[in-house]
Amino acid sequence: MQLANYLFFSTGCEEALAFYTECGLGQITQLKRHGADGMPVTTDSMRGKVMHARFEGPDVLFFASDNHDAEPMRGSAHMLIMDDRDSTDSLFARLAEGGKITTPLAVQPWGSYYGKLTDRFGVQWMLDCLEHDAEKCERFSDGIML
Repeated sequence: MQLANYLFFSTGCEEALAFYTECGLGQITQLKRHGADGMPVTTDSMRGKVMHARFEGPDVLFFASDNHDAEPMRGSAHMLIMDDRDSTDSLFARLAEGGKITTPLAVQPWGSYYGKLTDRFGVQWMLDCLEHDAEKCERFSDGIML
């Protein structure tokens, strides 16, 4: 079993996926359009928009589409577990371009270098980089905090 998020956009799916590709998160590995290749069209405004996309990168997998009835994204976030502060800082800054930082990157009480933002497409991201200072946090065992 594997859990993967599915992002619903009203019309900006392709632009968002291009942005995530530019950020280095991965690439589109599958894309189907409303009205192409026999795919149905719910409304004329959806014709040519993304009906279904698969986005993959190293340890990243999610799906996305444009939907005429998409609601604003809330209540869920992509959480990226990072390997080092430099890559965390860089990716956080890229994802924040045109978006809103809700928790600035900083060492948190639980010991991680962590920050949260909502990107310009309304997607929430949490970046978490474990600190290696034993005094700041308990160690992790099999990825679960003890």
